[in-house]
Amino acid sequence: MPAREMRMEMFLRALMRGDYAKAKSHLDKLEKIVGDDEWGRGYSKAINGFLSALKDNDTDSLIVQLIRNPDKEKAKKLLEHFESILQHEFRDDYEKGYYTAWKELLTAYLSQERLGVKHEKE
Repeated sequence: MPAREMRMEMFLRALMRGDYAKAKSHLDKLEKIVGDDEWGRGYSKAINGFLSALKDNDTDSLIVQLIRNPDKEKAKKLLEHFESILQHEFRDDYEKGYYTAWKELLTAYLSQERLGVKHEKE
């Protein structure tokens, strides 16, 4: 697994535990990995938004909904949606970085079965 994806998984696990200090540490390392070009700025915007929404308990946020009420099917649909957005040729590097962060977060999320992500709605 590439370093960025592994770090995203660690970031997600910290978010799922509510360990925002550890999540911030992983976020900082992710930002160093992605750099500060347009793509990296888009990626950083997304991951900072994940942390901020959870810290603020923004119940309208997708990330808060997924963490508070694990839903594998919803995550799969979102992943497919964000992957399709990444296929659009007209997307600029900033948007591609932003949606790549979502794609990687959702991929990590879907691999977290042992942390209580539901397989189907119960």
